[in-house]
Amino acid sequence: MFTGLIEEIGQIKAIERGAKSIRLSISASKIMDDVKLGDSIATNGICLTVVSFDSAGFTADVMPETMSRTSFGALGTGSRVNLERAVRVGDRLGGHMVSGHVDGLGEVVGQEKDDNAIWVSIAAPKSILKYVIEKGSIAIDGISLTVAYVDEKIFKVSIIPLTQDDTTLTSKKAGEKVNLECDMTAKYIEKFMFHREEEEISDKSDISMDFLRENGFA
Repeated sequence: MFTGLIEEIGQIKAIERGAKSIRLSISASKIMDDVKLGDSIATNGICLTVVSFDSAGFTADVMPETMSRTSFGALGTGSRVNLERAVRVGDRLGGHMVSGHVDGLGEVVGQEKDDNAIWVSIAAPKSILKYVIEKGSIAIDGISLTVAYVDEKIFKVSIIPLTQDDTTLTSKKAGEKVNLECDMTAKYIEKFMFHREEEEISDKSDISMDFLRENGFA
């Protein structure tokens, strides 16, 4: 589990490509002081498992499922990535609960300067936007952000100077893809309501004891 507060921007040192998978070697410094084999590190919002490491970085395998659902296919040597270690029990939760399991891809459609902030507009499919609410939370490439505007096609976030400096989001150009993870609370509520509606429909069945007697079953 993560918070969406980026600790460091890493850089892709090498990519080993399989038929449908990759192995990433990522340079990092700040997050390496307590890393252990098997630790989880969110990389552009995707939970990766450390398979090897040293003081200068770590290596992680990316399976075909992850490749098909995320923007990792666009990474190359030298690409910059947002990094966050898993949250520890007792840590302050400054962002929101982020699982590192991406729901889908968005596309940067524009940026606009607004005094010290930068508005970033993201186009997203309906399957994502149905969970996005104004003033709610969303993770974009692993960054916990507050939604400031949403309609049927796009949503917008406003980026403060600290986030501009400490993440990769404002370096994205129009047309570039970003990984999106919706607030998991919304997905749990939807699941609960769906099952509740199913139960209510089931409870309203037309089959009764009188119906069974009339049809020779009782």
